Amino acid sequence: MASENNMLQKKKVLGSVSLFRDCSRQMLDEIATSLEEIQFGSDQVVFNKGDRLQALYIIEGGKVKAHDGSYLFAEFGANQFFGEYSLIDSSIRSASVTTLEPTTLLRLEKNKFDKLIEQHPHFARGIMISLISRLRSNNVLEEELAQKSQELSREKEEIERRKSKLEKLNANKDKFFSIIAHDLKNPFNTIMGLSELLLYNLEHYPKEKIREFVTQIYNYSTHTYTLLDNLLQWARSQTQQMEVQPDFIDLEALIHDNINLLTNKAEEKNIALEADIDQEARQAFADENMINTVIRNLLSNAIKFTPDNGLVRIHTRSQHGEVVLSIIDNGVGISKENISKLFDLKTSYSTHGTHSEKGTGLGLLLCREFVQMNGGRIWVESEPGEGSTFSFSLSESNGST
Repeated sequence: MASENNMLQKKKVLGSVSLFRDCSRQMLDEIATSLEEIQFGSDQVVFNKGDRLQALYIIEGGKVKAHDGSYLFAEFGANQFFGEYSLIDSSIRSASVTTLEPTTLLRLEKNKFDKLIEQHPHFARGIMISLISRLRSNNVLEEELAQKSQELSREKEEIERRKSKLEKLNANKDKFFSIIAHDLKNPFNTIMGLSELLLYNLEHYPKEKIREFVTQIYNYSTHTYTLLDNLLQWARSQTQQMEVQPDFIDLEALIHDNINLLTNKAEEKNIALEADIDQEARQAFADENMINTVIRNLLSNAIKFTPDNGLVRIHTRSQHGEVVLSIIDNGVGISKENISKLFDLKTSYSTHGTHSEKGTGLGLLLCREFVQMNGGRIWVESEPGEGSTFSFSLSESNGST
């Protein structure tokens, strides 16, 4: 009686499984006879990825998961089936199956399936139609999953891009606060202190002492103005409020304008400023105001790190459709280790000049931003004690010719 009830239960389960939906009563009887009932406890392995066990499994009761390690592919419950492709394909299992709770499985092994096919050819047609239908459904699901995966990947990339942007903005904010709190505040304190001394003691100081104070006030004011100008321009570039307005610019005129602007600074250290302009590299296509700022900052830095009686030379050359402008000094030079820090916002590398001139490293960051915004490159060649060469490239044309 128990055996008869068991067969009735098997047939009931088979009748609810889509794979055998079109089978006759006689066919269900034969399939039920071929099924082996297996009991599993919770968290037991039915088969592992890589196994070659060829059998179809039908869940009479309980629940299983198909997975690869911790990655879950699918879960199956009562009256569902899995492993059906092993009946027509001898490939190894592509996933592991483990029970999620106490489970009863009905197993149809391939050799028994093959006998049923041999005895009932029409049975093969019904099974194949069901398998193809399921395969199509799986393909649709896989396509949907692939699309979803691509969407998630794009969303992840966008999140990473935004994260990177926020980190950069946060670093910019910290840099701004650092400059405002220290590099702007200190010069103003010095200027106010010297001005106060002159205001209340002017009649007690000799002319040379007054000249010394005024010279210091001038130097601190000039330095602070340059720093503030760089800070404001950099802030605009970081918040996308500054648009590049390229045009054909006269590099030779910009170079001589900046030499004239910084001549007094160079004369304080008896540094010679020379320009070597290649007539084939007098013009470039870029934003004039941005490139003027780049030349001014690089030339000012060269003077800062060149000792008394030194030489700073500006050279241009034409190279593969680009103009390369180099500012060459015979100053203190830079180690390879520190060269990598020059254009890195996180390290904010800066040192004092040969006359203890202070800097923040902001000027070089601004140079990099402006050169890149104009489609160019900026690089450094230097050795400690051998001077430095800062170079950047710009396009010779607007690309329309």
